[in-house]
Amino acid sequence: MIIVDTALAKREAQGNPIRVGMIGAGFQARGIGLQIMTATAGMRLCAIANRHLDAAVKVYQQADIEPIACDTQQELEMAIAAGRAAVTENAVALARAEGLDAIIEVTGSLEFAAHVVLAALESGKDVIQMNAELDGTIGPILKVKADAAGVIYSFADGDQPGVQMNLYRFVAGLGVKPVLCGNIKGLHDPYRNPATQESFAKRWGQKAAMVASFADGTKISFEQAIVANGTGMRVAQRGMLGPDFSGGVPGGPLVPIEETMSAFEPYLDPAGPGLVDYVVGARPGPGVFVLGTIDNPRQRHYLELYKMGEGPYYCFSTPYHLCHFEVPTSVARAVLFRDPVLSPLGGSRVGVIAMAKKTLHEGDKIEELGGFEVYGMAENIEVIRRERLLPIGLALGCQVAGRVEKDKALTFDDVVIPPLRLIDRLYAEQEAMFALEPLSGTAATFWSKPCYFIKRNSRMPS
Repeated sequence: MIIVDTALAKREAQGNPIRVGMIGAGFQARGIGLQIMTATAGMRLCAIANRHLDAAVKVYQQADIEPIACDTQQELEMAIAAGRAAVTENAVALARAEGLDAIIEVTGSLEFAAHVVLAALESGKDVIQMNAELDGTIGPILKVKADAAGVIYSFADGDQPGVQMNLYRFVAGLGVKPVLCGNIKGLHDPYRNPATQESFAKRWGQKAAMVASFADGTKISFEQAIVANGTGMRVAQRGMLGPDFSGGVPGGPLVPIEETMSAFEPYLDPAGPGLVDYVVGARPGPGVFVLGTIDNPRQRHYLELYKMGEGPYYCFSTPYHLCHFEVPTSVARAVLFRDPVLSPLGGSRVGVIAMAKKTLHEGDKIEELGGFEVYGMAENIEVIRRERLLPIGLALGCQVAGRVEKDKALTFDDVVIPPLRLIDRLYAEQEAMFALEPLSGTAATFWSKPCYFIKRNSRMPS
């Protein structure tokens, strides 16, 4: 959005910068903080909340700023009013603190993030997040609460879902109908775990489980699920098609993304809601692409003239995603123009279910995304409801109730869910609101009562 730079420059000249708080101080948060403090006029990073203060302090020290530590919401508000950078372990206090325009949530957590995002929305702040896991689990109900509060709830630009949505809007703006939104990956192996990814994670200063979630399909499933939920698209099958052109050699020769279209064409329906999917072993990676079609023969003639091919499908791509570099622009779009990068249209269209990464036994605990127990797969919401499949975003912290074979999809009956979690309450509220919502491109709704599949489950907390 080229207009954002002018608007931010005006705010800087007026001495009225956008005031931002950030929740999280990990790998991505460090980059976001550096970008705001060193390259974003018209915006100030006023405070950071993190479980460990040292990490939050180090974010500021990248720009030679020494923050003050605050314990309470009142102390944070005083620091913000005085223009003093602040750090705190009290994330909810920061989310509720007056004097901030927006909160950036970048923890990658679920239950913790649910509390923080809800607090920020309820206190009238725009929320921009890089948490596809949270968004893909309870994003629709968070969007409802944001609308009720008159604020923006949005995924961030820079990460692949946001880049896909920008490209989707661009293609649609040309008069070309998007029929597939795609992600380009270098590796997919559902059995990767923190042990297999440890050395890579150490090299880049990341968490091994998080890196494993990139490789085992969990992350790509969440990313494409939230694109589906923001566009109304679906998946062609459980886990998506995911054609692999790598020849089993990660990092080997890559085919141009245009040459992968034939793998998707049998599944494309110009009259349908469209698909989300991904491809392995293509270039430009790690970019994104959108396949589109257009009926007008004269416009097809022009597209061929401009080297887009003969059709009927045309491939548009963005050759990069720059993660933290583009997050401040997302904040400015929300605060200054009320323009979310990517938000759910309504209820979920696609969710991410838990699949057994190994044979699970009674008493096993599902520890983390990218861990040793489960991996995620994208599935259409009507199938999730019909089969009472367990969203992987709710699976964390659960104990397995009985034997589950490797590669089997878990259901709510397969686990004991910890009591009194906010994320379970919000998911139940989401299903009660949207389970009977008509879904374009589907045959029917499967439940006669909202949230039936949750209420029937004796292990699910009320």
